[in-house]
Amino acid sequence: MTETQTQVTWLTQDAHDRLKAELDDLVAQRPVIAQKINAAREEGDLKENGGYHAAREEQGVMEARIRHLQELLHTAKVGETPTESGVAVPGTVLTVRFEGDDETETFLLGSREEGSSGTIEVYSPNSPLGSALMGAKAGDTVSYDLPDGGSMEVTLISAEPYSP
Repeated sequence: MTETQTQVTWLTQDAHDRLKAELDDLVAQRPVIAQKINAAREEGDLKENGGYHAAREEQGVMEARIRHLQELLHTAKVGETPTESGVAVPGTVLTVRFEGDDETETFLLGSREEGSSGTIEVYSPNSPLGSALMGAKAGDTVSYDLPDGGSMEVTLISAEPYSP
């Protein structure tokens, strides 16, 4: 991926600090996992060594998370949570109504890592819905493309600053 193709991820300072601490913790655990692998390797036959395979799998998962966090933090744009209501920008909680639907849906416009508590759905500003809503004001109706080639209209009901 070239520098121009890299997608920037918006994060609050709190989320950035939390992810950086997680990354530091995972990097510090590398020697522990390596030690587990070496200890299991010394037990003998690797084909039937469940401890060895479990430690290698744990290492793979951990290394994948480290790479993900490194890339995320490298491309992160750290900013403050917006303080003004009414405009869809990263870091706001949007309430929208989809065309033909009486129900509303509420979600955070930002990074999945930002809403990692799982209490709120998160849409990326780079997603079709997120990019269509970027800059929209409460009351605006926008259209975005669906994966099947159709389009959908959505009305922004409100945009409020996110507070974790």
